[in-house]
Amino acid sequence: MLNNGSFGGMSAAEAKEYIHALIATTKLTEKEICILEEEEAKWKSRMELARSRGANDLYMEAEKEAGRVRTKLASLREEAQSLRSQADSIRRQLPSLAALQRSIDADLLEQELLMALGQTEEEANAERAFRKLEKESAADAALNALKAKMGENSL
Repeated sequence: MLNNGSFGGMSAAEAKEYIHALIATTKLTEKEICILEEEEAKWKSRMELARSRGANDLYMEAEKEAGRVRTKLASLREEAQSLRSQADSIRRQLPSLAALQRSIDADLLEQELLMALGQTEEEANAERAFRKLEKESAADAALNALKAKMGENSL
């Protein structure tokens, strides 16, 4: 998770996906809250009905169920608030994450390094060409030595 400005190795795209998952979970939690609010209202109504009829045993049962629903509602409301806070926190951090993950232009970086070394592009190209020739020359010499050795062995 993204805490205290740390992105936990998430890319901007992964952080956005995570935010979407948090929002989806929040919506499902809010839907469950609505269902439980209706259930709580039902049990409160049953409590009033039992009280009006003088059915104390039914009143106690309805009160017990209403309490159970209230407890679950409080927990879900807290969870929904936590999910919203997490999503808001990550959303606020997204711009700095995107800034950290700028793309690197390899050609521009090479030019900057050459300038820092005091080389021109032509000098760098010439250096690369000479290294390539040296490698090819070394490979040719090794191949010729191997051919000569094989020629001696076949006699």
